[in-house]
Amino acid sequence: MAQRLELAARRPGTNKSAIVDAALDRFLNPERDASGDAALLRRLDRMNRQLDRAERDLSIMAETIALFVRYYLTITPPLPTGDQDAARALGRERFEMFVAQVGKRIASGGRLVADVMEQVSTSNPDLFMRHIEEGAPLGGGNAQTATESRPHHAAGQQPGPSPAGREEVGHV
Repeated sequence: MAQRLELAARRPGTNKSAIVDAALDRFLNPERDASGDAALLRRLDRMNRQLDRAERDLSIMAETIALFVRYYLTITPPLPTGDQDAARALGRERFEMFVAQVGKRIASGGRLVADVMEQVSTSNPDLFMRHIEEGAPLGGGNAQTATESRPHHAAGQQPGPSPAGREEVGHV
């Protein structure tokens, strides 16, 4: 400690007595140096908010993926044995396209999930506040929106491209 004090006292404008006085004052009166602690607390609070947002986003993504997988597994009928090889080949091709699209979005800095979350929270801020048990349909409870999309299928018209299809045609 004596060597460190000697080195610190060599700096211009300081001496051993001033350094020891400041150290004792800081040690005996910790309230006097609250400015450094306040900056640290602000930074920790900001980091805590960032972690909370990341945890919320991760939770939403996990739920979204789980619901999609459950839906997909529920509606997908089993394939006949003769069609399985062709389906595997098509699956590999689609997966490679999917991985390429993910790579493009990551390379371009695009964040589809964040963009969608922002759009949803802007257009319907209370969407994630409702519980499914309440029986309120997701998307604002407007029953007409669900029926407006049905005439396309009922009339035999093809629906527009899916979000994945739009991604493929260059809207990355």
